[in-house]
Amino acid sequence: DVRLEGDHGMTALLLLLGIALIVFGVVALVAPVLPGVAIIYLGILVVAWADNFTRIGPLMLFVMLGLMLVALVADNVAALFGARRAGASAWGVFGAGVGALAGLVFGLPGVVLGPAVGALVFEYFRNPDAKKALRAGAGGFLGFLLGVLAKAVFGFLLIGLAVLAYVF
Repeated sequence: DVRLEGDHGMTALLLLLGIALIVFGVVALVAPVLPGVAIIYLGILVVAWADNFTRIGPLMLFVMLGLMLVALVADNVAALFGARRAGASAWGVFGAGVGALAGLVFGLPGVVLGPAVGALVFEYFRNPDAKKALRAGAGGFLGFLLGVLAKAVFGFLLIGLAVLAYVF
């Protein structure tokens, strides 16, 4: 029985808000700027609040908070790792970040290709070696994909833990 001091309307509103945040967080997992995992965590927190923290208590929320923080670090490390692994200089890594932000203007294609184009352009500007610049661009793209994968794994892990709390 999910309720807040007998206020079923408030409980229903909190549940809807929490679920909406979780769904928005899942969608935000592919955006480089939006913290999808943090939004999912916030949604789970609201759902737990609606349930008076009966099924998801403080300890579980603390564990989930730790997972969320690891996900945020993993996302940033993955982006740097991809560009660095491909041999990009600091310019190429910086370009991948600029490309990710600039790509937002162009929708999903810009979000996906922005880091690669940014790394390629900045690396080429630093050193006009097309082969090295293309490698940096490929690394920027790989870093983006690794970041999305890391965020998705942690985001769905949080959702899975929340679902398990309500099933068992």
